[in-house]
Amino acid sequence: MTRSARLAAALVLTGCTEGSSVLDGFNLFTIDEDIELGQQIRDEIAASPADYPILDESEHPDAYSRIYAIRDTVLETSPVQHADDFAWETFIIDDDETLNAFAAPGGYIYVYTGLIRFLEHEDELAGVMGHEIAHADLRHSTEQLTKAYGVQTILSLLLGEDPGLAADILQGLVGLSFSREDETEADEFSVLYLCETLYAADGAAGFFEKLEGASLPEFISTHPNSDTRVEDIRALAEALECDTVLNPDGDYAGLISSLP
Repeated sequence: MTRSARLAAALVLTGCTEGSSVLDGFNLFTIDEDIELGQQIRDEIAASPADYPILDESEHPDAYSRIYAIRDTVLETSPVQHADDFAWETFIIDDDETLNAFAAPGGYIYVYTGLIRFLEHEDELAGVMGHEIAHADLRHSTEQLTKAYGVQTILSLLLGEDPGLAADILQGLVGLSFSREDETEADEFSVLYLCETLYAADGAAGFFEKLEGASLPEFISTHPNSDTRVEDIRALAEALECDTVLNPDGDYAGLISSLP
């Protein structure tokens, strides 16, 4: 089926109702379109160093090597569906004031130095990165785009009928809020990923627990919290009989010291 035919069929199936709940869980984008959109976002971010001061890997090889090792450990676990489809390019944003991480469609991962410094254990960072990898791997962003903009708008975007629309959507995608359902699923998959590693499977719970005593960070504005989030993550790890002991081989102090 051609792109035009696929989108036309989608219009019929959804009744063309923008914002309708019938779009929940529905995704007009293909895997290749996730990748293409992610590349555009990566290029937009790279062209905006004032807003996104990305550390140069050639100047900070140790920091990137450590981040890549955590990422690759997660990607090697069996629940990751698109480990070989997406590039999984990963970047460190030099901003100590921002407690955030995000993943663009197609697996482009961004981690702020503020988040790295905020955490205390490598397992916690692995949990957060697992959460972001899950958002990309489960294609939550493009599902949310389909729902937020409606089929008619996404049809115009994918067919290239409105060049200005692409720029507007790219700007808004970094701050696109996930649903509670997406957040729960990303939390669950973070546990599933880490359960197959030496990291504590409930590593993400440590991050969310620390947030309870901190001022509201950027992360929560795009990743809505729940009152039982920490308990739910730990309960799932226990139910799956996963290891929840912090990885004794981690060198988190080394990661922090490798930052500028």
